[in-house]
Amino acid sequence: MRPYLVQPAGGVTSAPGTSAVPAAEKLLVILETIASSRFGLALPDIVKKTGIAKSSAHCLLVTLERKAYIHRSAKTGRYMFGAKLFCLANMSVMGLSIREEAAPLLRTLAVSTGLTAYMAILDNGEAMLISKMEPCGSPRLASWIGKRMELHCTGLGKALIAHLPQPELLEFVKSHGLSRHNEKTICSCDELLLDLATCARRGYALDDEEHEIGFRCVAVPVSRGDGEVVAAICVAGTIAQIKPGALIGLVRSLKETASAISKCIPS
Repeated sequence: MRPYLVQPAGGVTSAPGTSAVPAAEKLLVILETIASSRFGLALPDIVKKTGIAKSSAHCLLVTLERKAYIHRSAKTGRYMFGAKLFCLANMSVMGLSIREEAAPLLRTLAVSTGLTAYMAILDNGEAMLISKMEPCGSPRLASWIGKRMELHCTGLGKALIAHLPQPELLEFVKSHGLSRHNEKTICSCDELLLDLATCARRGYALDDEEHEIGFRCVAVPVSRGDGEVVAAICVAGTIAQIKPGALIGLVRSLKETASAISKCIPS
């Protein structure tokens, strides 16, 4: 069981003569511990990982929950980051280097395809949009930077998790479930695993009206040089805009864009 005390990088305190506030240290460690988990943590797991007494951990979690920095799933009892914390995070997301490097490439993709282009990252069991480029004259989609989306029924989500080990995928399903949006949504764990295996094999993911009837999304992962998936990009539009016969060309353009973005990511 590791101690809860956190030292600044390099082990040097910013003010050696000033005493730290134990409660604040514990609170920050709890946030960092929740952040290190893909799908949130229950109270016993937080206590085990941090070494903080159960009563203290519970009080701090209640405080964070009341302030909307975290929320507790009624279904699983796991604590995850809340809306307010994401609002703060979204401010810094705007400055992510990958977003800045990808912007002109996504803009070119949107213009060349005539479709809205997006980039998302995996965050606490959801896909979070960090970039959006719309071509002139395209139908406006109900999406925005910072929007969070489910993984099992979106192209970006499936592209982000298709290469994860099966135990992690099973943990995701256990923690989040597979909510149904319509009759085309994949709500079976076995079907999802099969679909993700297909995504990994062919190199792209498809949301074929699984999230919203009348809309399609084609997505591919963006990887570092070592193969780690760090983001995903997609083009999205109506079923009239993205017809089955157009998939080959769209996938080619997406993969070329993803490859160009990958070269901008520090190893």
